[in-house]
Amino acid sequence: MHDLLLIDDDRELTELLSAWLTPEGFTVRACHDGASALQALAAHAPEAVVLDVMLPDGSGLELLKQLRTRHPELPVLMLSARGEPLDRILGLELGADDYLAKPCDPRELTARLRAVLRRTQPAGHAAATSALLEQGDLAYSPSRGVALIGTQEIPLTLSESRLLEALLAQPGEPLDKQTLAQLALGRKLTLYDRSLDMHISNLRKKLGAHADGRSRIMASRGRGYYYAP
Repeated sequence: MHDLLLIDDDRELTELLSAWLTPEGFTVRACHDGASALQALAAHAPEAVVLDVMLPDGSGLELLKQLRTRHPELPVLMLSARGEPLDRILGLELGADDYLAKPCDPRELTARLRAVLRRTQPAGHAAATSALLEQGDLAYSPSRGVALIGTQEIPLTLSESRLLEALLAQPGEPLDKQTLAQLALGRKLTLYDRSLDMHISNLRKKLGAHADGRSRIMASRGRGYYYAP
């Protein structure tokens, strides 16, 4: 069973999703405001979080900021009744791993959650987690989900970690967006889906540029992204 924290003030929806997800292999805890969610997280960290954008005691986006500070690698999937592109962009910029508009199909939510959870321990990954991946002045620790530049440690979200690991595996060689989406998001990109680009943008900001000013992550038109040696 996978431990899931569902944060949404719509009690009818949380009951419906809990009833759907439980036989699908999830143990669901529900919180209906940000304050109780923070208490639940402090008491026991789940394997993943489903977080609504609008909460009665504040914005879910503000709560996401706190989650990313306290639990940088915790997978977070955002929900929004509004489904506005700006909400999605802000959520992804703040570190959400994925985003769904409400009302959502419980089957799609289940599939997205499983994709996120597969990325927490992908097949064959455990044996390599102790080794650092190094490229120039940057080192990445898969076991900790942390990038190191000199003495500076840079915590990464789950999606950012998977992206950096894939790019460092073949520096200078572009990986196409669909391949990166499968590796980092666990799914294919749909039409007009900018989530991969947003995660790349976040990763660029966190890593900064090379000493000569070049971006560490470059785009190759029509071919995807690559880590610039």
